[in-house]
Amino acid sequence: MSDGAVAASTHQRIFIDKQTPDAYKAFARAAQTVRTAADEAGLDRILVELVNLRVSQLNGCAYCLDTHTRAALLAGETPRRLGLLAAWRDTQVFTARERAALALAEATTHPAEADAQDRAYAEARLVLDDAELSAVVWVAITINAFNRVSILSKHPVRPN
Repeated sequence: MSDGAVAASTHQRIFIDKQTPDAYKAFARAAQTVRTAADEAGLDRILVELVNLRVSQLNGCAYCLDTHTRAALLAGETPRRLGLLAAWRDTQVFTARERAALALAEATTHPAEADAQDRAYAEARLVLDDAELSAVVWVAITINAFNRVSILSKHPVRPN
């Protein structure tokens, strides 16, 4: 395939969620189950959205960053903390629970980094109970998958 053909084909991405709607609907139902588990575990909406945002930052998913920034703001998150999220380790504005959840989300996103995963899991065990820890991991798994759908489909971020 020539460079021109490759360039042209990248502009003709299909939205895989629209192309295979039954698979996407099943996935959306699973995501709703994860959201319910997070609620039942007592994870507040802000913590869940911080996980969604941090994973989306790591994956470079503009569509999900836009979606979950709006959701975080609606849940009561502050613009200041959202602006600091990429450097969360270098600030003191996040709680111990949030820091543990963020580290666990990063470890879930990059599972090949075994030492970091072990440290994140150990830290999370100190401040999250079993249900909370499981819910954080499932939230991270779910947003990782949604990131891939949006990135590979090149879902656009629309103005306003």
